[in-house]
Amino acid sequence: MESKFAHIIVFFLLATSFETLLARKESDGPEVIELQKEFECNGKQRWPELIGVPTKLAKEIIEKENPSINDVPIILNGTPVPLNYRCNRVRLFDNILGDVVQIPLVS
Repeated sequence: MESKFAHIIVFFLLATSFETLLARKESDGPEVIELQKEFECNGKQRWPELIGVPTKLAKEIIEKENPSINDVPIILNGTPVPLNYRCNRVRLFDNILGDVVQIPLVS
């Protein structure tokens, strides 16, 4: 029992020793700035007005309003998705009725 407690204490000490990720400034170095520029996407990025709209219609609207988006998967709400970020993708989360239930975002 004592060794489990010791492991928990060590885990929390290690976890609190790591710094959280913060926004960086130009003084932090060019490699950090280049990484931030990589994720700057062009065109419209979010469509809150599409909540409740049928997903097939929402897909057409998104592709029309931002031509750089060519990947618009329709996903059942609650399905786990990878957290990688791509400027050409907008995930549409729908319910069983086929309506958009989350704000579509470039992700």
